[in-house]
Amino acid sequence: MADKKHNRIRKDSVMIAFDVIKYILLTITSLLCVLPFVLIVSGSITSNETILREGYSILPRDISFDAYSMIFKAPEDILQAYKITIYYTAVGTLTGLAVIVLTAYVISRKEFKYRNVVSFLIYFTSIFGGGLVAWYLMYTNILGLKGTTFAIWFPAIMSPFLVILMRTFITGSVPDAIVESAKIDGAGEVKIAFGIYFPLCMPVLATIALFYAVGRWNAYSDALYYIKQNVALRPLQLKLYYLIVAASESFQTEGVATVSMTN
Repeated sequence: MADKKHNRIRKDSVMIAFDVIKYILLTITSLLCVLPFVLIVSGSITSNETILREGYSILPRDISFDAYSMIFKAPEDILQAYKITIYYTAVGTLTGLAVIVLTAYVISRKEFKYRNVVSFLIYFTSIFGGGLVAWYLMYTNILGLKGTTFAIWFPAIMSPFLVILMRTFITGSVPDAIVESAKIDGAGEVKIAFGIYFPLCMPVLATIALFYAVGRWNAYSDALYYIKQNVALRPLQLKLYYLIVAASESFQTEGVATVSMTN
């Protein structure tokens, strides 16, 4: 009895030490993840001259709200950028999720005769691509999507990586016995897909939706290539880019003028 009690106390002390180390590491990791956001906020309320002279810091120095005043000088432009970005994110996520899920479901079914051929073609495109020039010519000259909202969310509705991820999850998480039982009970393809497969695949569906939402929200290069001339369709990322460029040019002009006056 004494040995068992001693072993239990020893195990409890080991678990307590493990929990302490675990929580310390999790706290440090969490702080490291939050640190970039703190640095951004600190830099946003620090004067531009101080940042150029001394660099960024965790605590703000020489507090200035000039950056916020520049952004909100024309609030309607920022609101329009937010609206169009939310539109790109919502439409791109929903359409992309629908295409990925349905494609992965079809090529995961053994009843589909050409599932291996289609899977190979999808996988092949993830290895070899036409490149940026080919994509640009296809979307502008052939499909005529330049200057439209389709140019932002339409090219991203199909992702070979996400299709393979979804198909792998479907084949590994849904036993064939469940599908056979549903067929015996008279369930059709639609009932099997929306009543069995998709409810069991909610974790991977949430992951794919997150990938799409983050990708569409941060869409910058597509907007720069296809809708640069249409100001009303510029997303938030491209709008901020042009604000930064304008601020940099203004600061350089002021710096040159100051040096000229000094000389």
